[in-house]
Amino acid sequence: MAGMFNGEGSSSVTSSPLQFFPWSLSPGIGSPYPFLRELKSEERGLCLIHLLLGCANQVAIGNIENANVGLEQISHLASPDGDTMQRIAAYFTEALADRILKSWPGLHKALNSTKILSVPEEILAQRLFFELCPFLKLAYVMTNQAIIEAMEGERMIHIIDFKSCEPAQWINLLQTLKDRPDGPPHLRITGIHEQKEVLEQMALRLTEEAEKWDIPFQFTPVVSKLENLDLESLRVKTGEALAVSSVLELHSVLATDDDKKTSPSASKNLQKLLRMKQRTLGEWLETDSLQVFSSPDSASVCSPSGLNPSQKMTSFLTALWGLSPKVMVITEQESNLNGSAFMERVLEALNFYAALFDCLESTVSRSSIERQRVEKMLLGEEIKNIIACEGAERTERHEKLEKWILRLESVGFGKVPLSYHSMLLGSRLLQSYGYDGYKIKEENGFLFICWQDRPLFSVSAWGFQRQSS
Repeated sequence: MAGMFNGEGSSSVTSSPLQFFPWSLSPGIGSPYPFLRELKSEERGLCLIHLLLGCANQVAIGNIENANVGLEQISHLASPDGDTMQRIAAYFTEALADRILKSWPGLHKALNSTKILSVPEEILAQRLFFELCPFLKLAYVMTNQAIIEAMEGERMIHIIDFKSCEPAQWINLLQTLKDRPDGPPHLRITGIHEQKEVLEQMALRLTEEAEKWDIPFQFTPVVSKLENLDLESLRVKTGEALAVSSVLELHSVLATDDDKKTSPSASKNLQKLLRMKQRTLGEWLETDSLQVFSSPDSASVCSPSGLNPSQKMTSFLTALWGLSPKVMVITEQESNLNGSAFMERVLEALNFYAALFDCLESTVSRSSIERQRVEKMLLGEEIKNIIACEGAERTERHEKLEKWILRLESVGFGKVPLSYHSMLLGSRLLQSYGYDGYKIKEENGFLFICWQDRPLFSVSAWGFQRQSS
């Protein structure tokens, strides 16, 4: 197979008439060539990466005919119930096809008119992700610990919960507050969600729990998307100590119209990638995947600080700062997916979601219906949003912690270092559930939730700082 990955020696497969595709399958073939069935998992994974990037490049330059050939090639190897790369390929090809279809708005709307992901399905997918992977459990434990430490001695606590849909986080907090030596404080939670029924269920569940522990409690529902939220309407009462919790939600405010330009160096970089020598999928994802599409133009769409300009986010964070929170805990995906250069975004998404799918592969059987629901209704929808959407429609705009630090400090927030106890609680949780392969790393007071050595999520805490005059 080495000849298929570099230019040395003869290849066992006829070279492709499409310069970006290292393998050729004629359009319209109904069954895969015999060699495809003989590929080992690692070889098939590398083959799929090459084909996906080649197809994505054809989509980027608008060559629909070649993109169609590429999608058919990939279909012979991809599978939503196969190994990690087969499953990822299935969702990336669906996303690429959706992007192509958006060129014909009428056709796209007609084909998607009945594909409505209901609120119960969305909540189910999030809950299954909570159960199958430790990421949300860890984020909730670390968030709660930071709030408990910041609110020591406070008698009236107000928590603003962005995307309020998981009662488990606050049930855990209530159980901790009931044991305070000086008695439980009065707790008010303002829950924000776009669906009224979700907030009603949250209110019912948390009120029942608070009554059981005899904790003074109030739940205030706010029906709104986060990007449309009027923060001035969230009146913090005199005497309340304010905390803010944002778990995988703040990035949605970055959804502003942006450039749709594709990197002019994408084709050159792709050819470099396709000529590289064969190596394992893991080695490729850890090394070349983040560098091969690094191009000068990708920096040109950013401000000098390295941030994509977002006046809306600046205004939102400034308004949050104006509420004077004692602590704001933010969990975000540790991935750069807010760039406007399409091919670089494809590559970064492939790298990030390969790790997430690999997590599921290591802990859940391939035939698991719950796993398939998480991949299709949650991760697959995120991939489609990242790949197929642009402008305000593209809400999955993940950014790494280094960029969040710049944004938050620029409007006046100061870092609140997460304690060793937060890290210890997370480590104990991983041990108690028997999660292997997951790690928690501390760096400068921030925590990173990792799969193997790859950081996938960051947890950071921030507090109100008075501006110097």
